[in-house]
Amino acid sequence: MKPIIPFSVFEQVDMRIGTIIDVKPFPAARNPAYQLWIDFGEEIGIKKSSAQITAYSIETLTGAQIIAVVNFQPKQIAQFMSECLVLGILNEGCIVLIKPASEVANGTSIS
Repeated sequence: MKPIIPFSVFEQVDMRIGTIIDVKPFPAARNPAYQLWIDFGEEIGIKKSSAQITAYSIETLTGAQIIAVVNFQPKQIAQFMSECLVLGILNEGCIVLIKPASEVANGTSIS
């Protein structure tokens, strides 16, 4: 288990619903990954992410709604600037995406 943190620290994490609008292979990444463009609605817009979710096909990911942290500092991964962190669960060596059970508006905050 990780260290206990104050609830006020957790409240600073901005998790939002977004729709993946474009996916490209990312051969320059150290580990197999995709480059994603995710629409988080009018307030946030489109953000890019590098995600090690290659167990999913590009066709399956395109149009899928996901949950991501949108307020981390951008991180340079090879020649790509990742602007958000797509959330998933490590299960038997593969990442399983955390997604809403039904479609919701892009940009909806997780509370």
